[in-house]
Amino acid sequence: MEVFGFEKRIKHYTNYQRILLVGEGDFSFAVSLARAFGSSTKMIATSLDTRGELIKYSKAMSNLRELESRGCQILHGVDVNTMLHHPELINKQFDRIIYNFPHAGYLKGRCRSREKNKFQILLHQSLVRGYFMNSREMLTKNGEIHVTHKTSYPFSEWEIVELAEEAELFLVKEEEFYKLDYPGYENKRGDRICDESFPVGKSSTFIFAKRLYPNTRFHPGTLSISTRFHPGTLSISTWPADIIDMACTYLDSLEMKKSNRGHKA
Repeated sequence: MEVFGFEKRIKHYTNYQRILLVGEGDFSFAVSLARAFGSSTKMIATSLDTRGELIKYSKAMSNLRELESRGCQILHGVDVNTMLHHPELINKQFDRIIYNFPHAGYLKGRCRSREKNKFQILLHQSLVRGYFMNSREMLTKNGEIHVTHKTSYPFSEWEIVELAEEAELFLVKEEEFYKLDYPGYENKRGDRICDESFPVGKSSTFIFAKRLYPNTRFHPGTLSISTRFHPGTLSISTWPADIIDMACTYLDSLEMKKSNRGHKA
Protein backbone atom coordinates (compact mmCIF):
# COMPACT_ATOMS: atom_id res chain seq x y z
CA MET A 1 0.00 0.00 0.00
CA GLU A 2 1.35 3.43 -0.96
CA VAL A 3 1.76 5.91 1.88
CA PHE A 4 1.93 9.64 1.10
CA GLY A 5 2.22 11.09 4.62
CA PHE A 6 1.58 14.81 4.91
CA GLU A 7 0.02 16.70 2.05
CA LYS A 8 2.49 18.59 -0.10
CA ARG A 9 1.18 21.46 -2.17
CA ILE A 10 2.30 23.75 -4.97
CA LYS A 11 -0.34 26.35 -5.91
CA HIS A 12 -3.47 24.46 -7.06
CA TYR A 13 -1.93 20.99 -6.85
CA THR A 14 -1.16 18.42 -4.16
CA ASN A 15 0.50 15.02 -4.02
CA TYR A 16 -2.87 13.49 -3.09
CA GLN A 17 -4.45 14.39 -6.44
CA ARG A 18 -4.46 12.18 -9.50
CA ILE A 19 -3.02 14.56 -12.08
CA LEU A 20 -2.89 14.39 -15.86
CA LEU A 21 -0.67 16.87 -17.70
CA VAL A 22 -1.15 17.26 -21.44
CA GLY A 23 0.75 19.13 -24.13
CA GLU A 24 4.02 19.15 -22.20
CA GLY A 25 7.00 20.67 -24.03
CA ASP A 26 10.25 19.80 -22.28
CA PHE A 27 8.33 18.39 -19.26
CA SER A 28 9.70 21.07 -16.95
CA PHE A 29 6.25 21.85 -15.53
CA ALA A 30 5.81 18.21 -14.59
CA VAL A 31 9.25 18.26 -12.96
CA SER A 32 8.31 21.36 -10.96
CA LEU A 33 5.28 19.55 -9.53
CA ALA A 34 7.22 16.33 -8.91
CA ARG A 35 9.93 18.16 -6.98
CA ALA A 36 7.34 19.90 -4.83
CA PHE A 37 5.65 16.58 -4.07
CA GLY A 38 8.88 14.61 -3.65
CA SER A 39 7.22 11.84 -5.67
CA SER A 40 5.03 11.73 -8.76
CA THR A 41 3.45 8.28 -8.56
CA LYS A 42 -0.06 9.71 -8.95
CA MET A 43 0.86 11.81 -11.96
CA ILE A 44 0.77 11.09 -15.71
CA ALA A 45 2.65 13.55 -17.93
CA THR A 46 2.06 13.48 -21.70
CA SER A 47 3.28 15.15 -24.87
CA LEU A 48 2.05 15.28 -28.44
CA ASP A 49 5.66 14.79 -29.53
CA THR A 50 7.14 11.33 -29.70
CA ARG A 51 10.07 10.65 -27.42
CA GLY A 52 12.44 10.94 -30.37
CA GLU A 53 11.07 14.35 -31.33
CA LEU A 54 11.86 15.72 -27.88
CA ILE A 55 15.53 16.12 -28.77
CA LYS A 56 14.57 19.63 -29.94
CA TYR A 57 14.40 20.57 -26.24
CA SER A 58 17.81 20.70 -24.56
CA LYS A 59 16.56 19.58 -21.13
CA ALA A 60 13.78 17.22 -22.12
CA MET A 61 15.70 13.97 -21.66
CA SER A 62 17.09 14.90 -18.26
CA ASN A 63 13.60 15.99 -17.18
CA LEU A 64 12.15 12.67 -18.34
CA ARG A 65 14.78 10.72 -16.43
CA GLU A 66 14.03 12.68 -13.27
CA LEU A 67 10.29 12.14 -13.63
CA GLU A 68 10.76 8.42 -14.19
CA SER A 69 12.97 8.19 -11.10
CA ARG A 70 10.18 9.84 -9.09
CA GLY A 71 7.58 7.36 -10.34
CA CYS A 72 5.76 9.47 -12.93
CA GLN A 73 4.12 7.67 -15.84
CA ILE A 74 5.10 9.30 -19.14
CA LEU A 75 3.21 8.98 -22.40
CA HIS A 76 4.15 10.35 -25.82
CA GLY A 77 2.10 10.94 -28.96
CA VAL A 78 -0.99 11.86 -26.95
CA ASP A 79 -3.42 14.05 -28.89
CA VAL A 80 -5.84 16.00 -26.67
CA ASN A 81 -8.51 15.62 -29.38
CA THR A 82 -8.56 11.84 -29.00
CA MET A 83 -6.87 11.11 -25.65
CA LEU A 84 -10.10 9.79 -24.17
CA HIS A 85 -9.48 6.62 -26.18
CA HIS A 86 -5.72 6.37 -25.69
CA PRO A 87 -4.98 2.77 -24.59
CA GLU A 88 -3.11 3.94 -21.48
CA LEU A 89 -5.83 6.41 -20.47
CA ILE A 90 -9.04 4.45 -21.10
CA ASN A 91 -11.22 4.25 -17.99
CA LYS A 92 -8.83 6.40 -15.96
CA GLN A 93 -10.14 9.41 -14.07
CA PHE A 94 -8.27 12.38 -12.70
CA ASP A 95 -8.71 15.05 -10.05
CA ARG A 96 -6.80 17.61 -12.10
CA ILE A 97 -6.19 17.78 -15.86
CA ILE A 98 -3.76 20.53 -16.86
CA TYR A 99 -2.93 22.15 -20.20
CA ASN A 100 -0.51 25.08 -20.12
CA PHE A 101 -0.50 27.55 -23.03
CA PRO A 102 -2.26 25.42 -25.66
CA HIS A 103 -1.23 26.23 -29.21
CA ALA A 104 -2.29 24.47 -32.40
CA GLY A 105 0.75 25.49 -34.45
CA TYR A 106 0.73 27.94 -37.34
CA LEU A 107 -1.25 27.69 -40.54
CA LYS A 108 0.70 27.72 -43.77
CA GLY A 109 0.01 29.76 -46.88
CA ARG A 110 -1.73 33.15 -46.66
CA CYS A 111 -2.64 32.62 -43.01
CA ARG A 112 0.86 31.91 -41.73
CA SER A 113 2.30 33.61 -38.66
CA ARG A 114 -0.75 35.74 -37.90
CA GLU A 115 -2.17 35.07 -34.45
CA LYS A 116 -5.00 37.51 -35.07
CA ASN A 117 -6.06 35.78 -38.29
CA LYS A 118 -9.60 34.41 -37.96
CA PHE A 119 -8.68 30.96 -39.22
CA GLN A 120 -5.64 30.78 -36.95
CA ILE A 121 -7.94 31.54 -34.01
CA LEU A 122 -10.42 28.91 -35.23
CA LEU A 123 -7.58 26.38 -35.32
CA HIS A 124 -6.65 27.18 -31.71
CA GLN A 125 -10.30 27.02 -30.66
CA SER A 126 -10.65 23.62 -32.29
CA LEU A 127 -7.71 22.36 -30.23
CA VAL A 128 -9.05 23.73 -26.94
CA ARG A 129 -12.57 22.50 -27.68
CA GLY A 130 -11.23 18.98 -28.24
CA TYR A 131 -9.29 19.21 -24.98
CA PHE A 132 -12.40 20.23 -23.04
CA MET A 133 -14.60 17.58 -24.62
CA ASN A 134 -12.12 14.79 -23.90
CA SER A 135 -11.11 15.99 -20.44
CA ARG A 136 -14.69 16.30 -19.28
CA GLU A 137 -15.14 12.55 -19.68
CA MET A 138 -11.94 11.83 -17.72
CA LEU A 139 -12.70 13.80 -14.54
CA THR A 140 -13.56 12.48 -11.11
CA LYS A 141 -16.80 13.76 -9.62
CA ASN A 142 -15.08 16.77 -8.01
CA GLY A 143 -12.29 17.06 -10.56
CA GLU A 144 -11.11 20.21 -12.31
CA ILE A 145 -9.85 21.07 -15.79
CA HIS A 146 -7.14 23.74 -15.88
CA VAL A 147 -5.99 25.85 -18.80
CA THR A 148 -3.29 28.48 -18.51
CA HIS A 149 -3.60 31.00 -21.31
CA LYS A 150 -2.66 34.53 -22.32
CA THR A 151 -5.48 36.99 -21.74
CA SER A 152 -4.35 39.91 -23.91
CA TYR A 153 -5.43 40.46 -27.55
CA PRO A 154 -5.49 38.48 -29.82
CA PHE A 155 -5.41 35.52 -27.42
CA SER A 156 -8.50 36.82 -25.68
CA GLU A 157 -10.33 36.16 -28.97
CA TRP A 158 -10.07 32.43 -28.32
CA GLU A 159 -12.95 32.85 -25.84
CA ILE A 160 -11.76 30.13 -23.49
CA VAL A 161 -14.71 30.41 -21.10
CA GLU A 162 -17.26 30.16 -23.91
CA LEU A 163 -15.51 27.07 -25.31
CA ALA A 164 -15.69 25.47 -21.87
CA GLU A 165 -19.40 26.23 -21.63
CA GLU A 166 -19.94 24.45 -24.96
CA ALA A 167 -18.49 21.35 -23.27
CA GLU A 168 -20.89 21.80 -20.33
CA LEU A 169 -18.18 23.04 -18.01
CA PHE A 170 -18.39 26.10 -15.79
CA LEU A 171 -15.72 28.51 -14.63
CA VAL A 172 -14.81 27.94 -10.99
CA LYS A 173 -12.09 30.55 -10.83
CA GLU A 174 -9.66 32.56 -12.94
CA GLU A 175 -6.34 33.30 -11.26
CA GLU A 176 -3.42 35.30 -12.60
CA PHE A 177 -0.50 33.09 -13.59
CA TYR A 178 3.09 33.65 -12.46
CA LYS A 179 5.93 31.40 -13.65
CA LEU A 180 7.80 31.99 -10.40
CA ASP A 181 5.13 29.97 -8.60
CA TYR A 182 6.54 26.90 -10.37
CA PRO A 183 10.34 26.79 -9.83
CA GLY A 184 12.17 25.31 -12.78
CA TYR A 185 9.27 25.63 -15.22
CA GLU A 186 10.29 26.87 -18.66
CA ASN A 187 7.44 27.38 -21.11
CA LYS A 188 8.52 26.42 -24.61
CA ARG A 189 7.45 27.47 -28.09
CA GLY A 190 5.50 24.74 -29.84
CA ASP A 191 6.60 25.90 -33.28
CA ARG A 192 9.77 27.10 -35.02
CA ILE A 193 12.48 27.83 -32.43
CA CYS A 194 11.11 25.24 -30.02
CA ASP A 195 13.74 25.41 -27.27
CA GLU A 196 13.15 29.10 -26.61
CA SER A 197 10.71 30.42 -24.03
CA PHE A 198 8.14 33.03 -24.94
CA PRO A 199 6.95 35.93 -22.78
CA VAL A 200 3.77 34.86 -20.99
CA GLY A 201 2.76 38.48 -20.45
CA LYS A 202 -0.65 38.79 -18.85
CA SER A 203 -1.87 35.23 -18.38
CA SER A 204 -4.36 33.39 -16.22
CA THR A 205 -5.06 29.87 -15.07
CA PHE A 206 -8.70 29.13 -15.82
CA ILE A 207 -10.21 26.47 -13.57
CA PHE A 208 -13.30 24.61 -14.78
CA ALA A 209 -15.55 21.89 -13.39
CA LYS A 210 -18.35 19.77 -14.86
CA ARG A 211 -21.92 20.96 -14.86
CA LEU A 212 -24.15 18.46 -13.11
CA TYR A 213 -26.98 19.23 -15.50
CA PRO A 214 -26.93 20.17 -19.21
CA ASN A 215 -26.69 23.86 -19.97
CA THR A 216 -29.71 24.27 -22.23
CA ARG A 217 -28.86 27.93 -22.83
CA PHE A 218 -26.09 26.83 -25.16
CA HIS A 219 -27.63 23.68 -26.66
CA PRO A 220 -31.43 23.95 -26.57
CA GLY A 221 -33.09 20.70 -27.58
CA THR A 222 -29.84 18.91 -28.47
CA LEU A 223 -28.59 15.54 -27.30
CA SER A 224 -26.51 15.18 -24.16
CA ILE A 225 -22.79 15.71 -24.54
CA SER A 226 -22.02 12.02 -24.06
CA THR A 227 -24.08 11.10 -27.15
CA ARG A 228 -23.10 14.19 -29.12
CA PHE A 229 -19.32 14.03 -28.77
CA HIS A 230 -17.11 11.84 -30.96
CA PRO A 231 -13.35 12.31 -30.30
CA GLY A 232 -11.33 13.16 -33.38
CA THR A 233 -14.26 14.32 -35.52
CA LEU A 234 -13.63 16.67 -38.43
CA SER A 235 -12.22 20.08 -37.50
CA ILE A 236 -10.43 22.93 -39.22
CA SER A 237 -7.10 21.25 -38.36
CA THR A 238 -7.93 18.60 -40.98
CA TRP A 239 -8.65 21.08 -43.80
CA PRO A 240 -6.28 20.98 -46.82
CA ALA A 241 -3.92 23.95 -47.13
CA ASP A 242 -5.46 25.10 -50.44
CA ILE A 243 -8.94 25.27 -48.87
CA ILE A 244 -7.57 27.29 -45.95
CA ASP A 245 -5.83 29.63 -48.40
CA MET A 246 -9.10 30.19 -50.27
CA ALA A 247 -10.94 30.87 -47.02
CA CYS A 248 -8.26 33.31 -45.89
CA THR A 249 -8.39 35.14 -49.21
CA TYR A 250 -12.15 35.47 -48.85
CA LEU A 251 -11.89 36.77 -45.28
CA ASP A 252 -9.20 39.25 -46.32
CA SER A 253 -11.47 40.56 -49.10
CA LEU A 254 -14.31 41.04 -46.62
CA GLU A 255 -12.01 42.94 -44.27
CA MET A 256 -10.85 45.15 -47.16
CA LYS A 257 -14.44 45.93 -48.21
CA LYS A 258 -15.32 46.77 -44.62
CA SER A 259 -12.28 49.03 -44.36
CA ASN A 260 -13.10 50.80 -47.65
CA ARG A 261 -16.68 51.46 -46.53
CA GLY A 262 -15.35 52.97 -43.36
CA HIS A 263 -13.25 55.50 -45.32
CA LYS A 264 -16.01 56.74 -47.62
CA ALA A 265 -16.90 60.41 -47.29
